[in-house]
Amino acid sequence: MNSESRRLLQETRFNRPSTFAELSRKRQRRSSTSGSGQLLIVAADHPAKGAFRVGSNPDAMGNRYELLDRLVVALSSPFVDGVLATPDVVEDLLLLRALENKLVFGSMNRGGLPGASFEMDDRFTAYTPESIIQSGLDGGKMLLRINLDDPGSVNTLAACAGSVTALASAGRVAMLEPFMSKRVNGLSQNQLTTEDVVRSCAIASGLGSTSAYSWLKIPIVDNMSQVAESVTLPLLLLGGDQSEQPDEMFQRWEEALQLPGVRGLVVGRNLLYPPDDDVAAAVKTAARLLREVI
Repeated sequence: MNSESRRLLQETRFNRPSTFAELSRKRQRRSSTSGSGQLLIVAADHPAKGAFRVGSNPDAMGNRYELLDRLVVALSSPFVDGVLATPDVVEDLLLLRALENKLVFGSMNRGGLPGASFEMDDRFTAYTPESIIQSGLDGGKMLLRINLDDPGSVNTLAACAGSVTALASAGRVAMLEPFMSKRVNGLSQNQLTTEDVVRSCAIASGLGSTSAYSWLKIPIVDNMSQVAESVTLPLLLLGGDQSEQPDEMFQRWEEALQLPGVRGLVVGRNLLYPPDDDVAAAVKTAARLLREVI
């Protein structure tokens, strides 16, 4: 990032913080959250969980200016429909004029920090339904890890249900990312069997007083056709961590994108930090997979 952009971010945050609300009100929104094709959304909410690792680099996402540079490159592509991020990242991107005519999904619950004793009680510490509506965002994303041995999960379930209802009342998308989880040696691990993903999708589908605006963000696992048949809600595929075998990853994406009900990709590290460091090329590859499916 050049010195002028750095100074703009720093000076605005210190001297003119009201600028962010003004830019949010004036942002040109897309007319629809859907469309005739499949969506490509860039995810950038990992740092709010203290998760900086990309592949073998434990600190890859720790430099905010580099992350913003990569996001601006990705969002400049006409093939990228939007971004998923926490308020701090969304505000930076607003100031950098990177969100015009893009979909913006606010990441909501980032309180269940990895490794914490309270990890399953995943509090809503970022966007709220009210702030998403007030900021003119297109929807909110909720991480829903369900650990049947941890009573903290019920608080997350209840909070997600309330947010689904509130977002739907304003016609905003509730993007739920469900996992069945267990603690292994004190650390939470998402269970990625077909059966576990089907079960988590069924639980997430039933949250809130209506599911009319609910979407599911799900991992690619074995027997994805079984997962796709388990619900009628729109499905977005989770990109996952950086892959050491990108060709195999792209093939799995392509196969899953063929399934009925799958409406696109939500990809973070694999687009923003590809092995060859060419963000624009990674975006084009993902976009080509989407176009071939249409």
